[in-house]
Amino acid sequence: MVKINVLDKEITLYTRGKEDYICITDIAKVKNAQATGLIISHWLSTRFTVEFMGVWEKIHNPDFNVTEFSNIKNESGSNGFVLTVKQWVEKTRAIGIISKPGRYGGTYAHKDIAFEFASWVSVEFKLYLIKEFQRLKDEELKQLGWDIKRNLAKINYRIHTDAIKKNLIPTELSKSQINFVYASEADVLNVVLFGKTAKQWRDENPEQKGNIRDDANISQLVCLSNLENLNALFINEGLTQKERLKRLNTIAIGQMKLLVIDHGIQKLEDKK
Repeated sequence: MVKINVLDKEITLYTRGKEDYICITDIAKVKNAQATGLIISHWLSTRFTVEFMGVWEKIHNPDFNVTEFSNIKNESGSNGFVLTVKQWVEKTRAIGIISKPGRYGGTYAHKDIAFEFASWVSVEFKLYLIKEFQRLKDEELKQLGWDIKRNLAKINYRIHTDAIKKNLIPTELSKSQINFVYASEADVLNVVLFGKTAKQWRDENPEQKGNIRDDANISQLVCLSNLENLNALFINEGLTQKERLKRLNTIAIGQMKLLVIDHGIQKLEDKK
């Protein structure tokens, strides 16, 4: 569950499969916090809402009961017509609106429907809701891109460490000795790319969280990914650490010169 704040109102979001649902019980509190169920039922009972919900379900729900929908549509608009969420779901097998029990309980609607309900409650609230929802989606997309880049670096780091284990670690070393060799090889790349070891970076940045690679920009992460593969290759070829340091440094300088002027990389940097 994720929450966003819209005009000082906390709105809960719920992901069902790949679709986003918004708690319309929270939205109904804008109109009357003590009668949210009644407000939702009043909105659902209007002929316009019934028609809108029916069209949405026909587009998205192959199991939608069109016959029952037609019956409900014919009754809507008449005096005394009342439709609850439970009745709508049970009669038509609708999926666009659901009720959830428990801690984050309430009535949730697919974002398309939730925005329509928000418009009925308050046009101003709807506009701010869309704005905050889009801001959240933009943040999630940015984080997804960052996670992909970080995972790429981790995958290549595994290749890198496997090569170290196979070629540089003699038998019967203690665990601490093995870790020391890994750290030394990691620092080969740190020095090549950043000009300092991980410890030197930590000493220079005692208040900063994470490590030297968390502080890297996209160009550096792309270069680091390439260097890890090359270092693994050089290790397999039997090059000494000193030889690899010189080669990798030359390669890093050349790659970074290209990456810093690459328009595609710059666009990604601008979105960070």
